[in-house]
Amino acid sequence: MDELSLDRIGSVVRNSDEEIVIQTGTYWNVEVVDIRWFKKDKPTGKGIRMNIDEANKVLNLLRRKLNENKEDE
Repeated sequence: MDELSLDRIGSVVRNSDEEIVIQTGTYWNVEVVDIRWFKKDKPTGKGIRMNIDEANKVLNLLRRKLNENKEDE
């Protein structure tokens, strides 16, 4: 079994205890993106891991929605 090795690429702080951590790495020879809630520097069960193709689709959907909201301002 391949081990999961992730590199932290950034985070979004919610408050002094919680943050969303974004990581990338390889799992079972597949490049993945992991977006997960951390509480007091420990990962919670809340999060999502997806391959790069799926991450690009999610990114495109988010960009479309955020641009749509921007136009409404």
